[in-house]
Amino acid sequence: MVETTERPKGVIDILPEELDDFQNQVKRFHAGEWIETDFMAFRLRQGVYGQRQPDVHMVRVKIPFGGLTADQLDMLGDVTEQYVPLKKGHVTTRECIQFHHVPLEDAAELLQKIGSVGLTTREACGNTVRNVTGCPLAGVCGDEPFDVTPYAAAFSRYFVRHPYTQAMPRKFKTAFSGCEKDCAITSIHDVGFIPKVVDGQRGFKMVAGGSTAIMARVAQTLYDFVPIEDYLRRTEAVIRVFFQSDELRKNRSKARMKFLIERIGMDEFRKLVEAELNKPWARRSFDPTPLLFLDDESVDAPALDANYASPNDTPEYRAWLDSNVTPQKQGGYMAVAVKLPLGDIQSEQFHALAEVSRRYAGSRVRLTAQQNLTFRWVPERALPEIWEQLKELGFGQPGADEIGDVLSCPGTDSCKLGITSSMGLAGALIEALDSIDTSDPLIKKMHIKMSGCPNGCGHHHIGDIGFHGAAAKGPGGQVPAYDMFVGGTYRDGDTRFGQRVKVKIPAKRVPEALSKTLDFYKAERLDGEEFQDFVVRVGPEVFEPVLSEFKDVPSLNRDTLVYYMDWNKTIKYVVERGEGECAV
Repeated sequence: MVETTERPKGVIDILPEELDDFQNQVKRFHAGEWIETDFMAFRLRQGVYGQRQPDVHMVRVKIPFGGLTADQLDMLGDVTEQYVPLKKGHVTTRECIQFHHVPLEDAAELLQKIGSVGLTTREACGNTVRNVTGCPLAGVCGDEPFDVTPYAAAFSRYFVRHPYTQAMPRKFKTAFSGCEKDCAITSIHDVGFIPKVVDGQRGFKMVAGGSTAIMARVAQTLYDFVPIEDYLRRTEAVIRVFFQSDELRKNRSKARMKFLIERIGMDEFRKLVEAELNKPWARRSFDPTPLLFLDDESVDAPALDANYASPNDTPEYRAWLDSNVTPQKQGGYMAVAVKLPLGDIQSEQFHALAEVSRRYAGSRVRLTAQQNLTFRWVPERALPEIWEQLKELGFGQPGADEIGDVLSCPGTDSCKLGITSSMGLAGALIEALDSIDTSDPLIKKMHIKMSGCPNGCGHHHIGDIGFHGAAAKGPGGQVPAYDMFVGGTYRDGDTRFGQRVKVKIPAKRVPEALSKTLDFYKAERLDGEEFQDFVVRVGPEVFEPVLSEFKDVPSLNRDTLVYYMDWNKTIKYVVERGEGECAV
């Protein structure tokens, strides 16, 4: 790769021979020439993941720092229409796009199509360096020391196809935040970078060992300052230590890097990293300049003085302005957050969003860890017009990153590890929140997140209120249920994990339980006390009597069958959990 000022097609190199090989290997697999587990590891490195439904797959498109162009959005719309039975894509908490229920043969063709516009699924799954996430305001935020986008991209370029990242003990997740507010949530990543300038030198605070799921841990500081010329070298040292940790490979369920750091401590882990840095491989230059993704978005920004529709002064429009629009550091331009309900985009919506980005946002968008989308470089005068366009698409709702912006993983809709229909519950909670008053400022700023199992793909650990799927026992058999967590947060660099309330709530009673929890908080909080601080003061146990009325399930009969069925399901609930492929 060479430094260029031309608009690049994509961040990660697309290798045609790699795509051709995947198609050939799919044919070999169907011909019985592959051992199934070996082929599984191979296709996972290509971003193709097995679902709970037989003979179909989830295809995960890896989108470094969440950045997409209008042409790429159009192609995502094309493949959604052509290859995805549900005709929709799903934005994930790792700023990827997932397509579900795709037959393996179609997946091979899908990879070829998206490759033509610079998109890849390479190492979006498996025991690899997963998609590198970033802050959607990187480059336009007034609080940032410098734009981390080129360095996040260089990180992606350096470690994709790297010999040490093809078969690590487990997956490895990375995030680059734009400032100390830590909008990319580096604190829950294996490694994370927060930009700093020290004595005129650009660099990063480097944290390591964060993760949710089993034994959730907040990342600790590995280095207070790493110059930009050295962040790739030090990360490679971390990865080499991780790769060589044979102890982790003995139990894949406890093979994330956090377990190593927990066992030996951060100081000892740092010594291992320093020992790696003294080896011959580390003596060459790791200057990222040749790998930097240089894309001057201002060149394509719409003119500030163009003609746009007259200002709109309705209460609905003002609410959208207050919650979804952020001034950029570049005068006259705005960043517009687009609330994507449950992270879903229909095939025709991909194309419509592409056209909106061409007209109002320099032909680019950023995906976010909240499963939303952000347009940048929108002229302030264009805000009334872009809002009207978004309303027509069904994306003009206010409240991005507020309580009604509920986040969920796919759960049992597709995941083998899913225990409950978390997407079904999320839809029910959105509907419930629409019917109650959430105008209280301290309620409005809360986050609700859920996962279909304890693994945390829906970030339930860091929601003010979080839920993860579980099974309960009722008089008539198994019941879909949720464990509830309270007091999590990730605002302004303050990451806390929620504490479990020891009441298992049947799935169909969660909306009622949520409403009562919010009422209890409003009645008992101190003046100005935010929810996570309220939980610290009173403790999670005080919620148990509040929620105890919801824990019991009636005997099974025709009238009560609904409690024995999960959200969006029409049959009696039975746990059906397969073996996931995350640790293959």
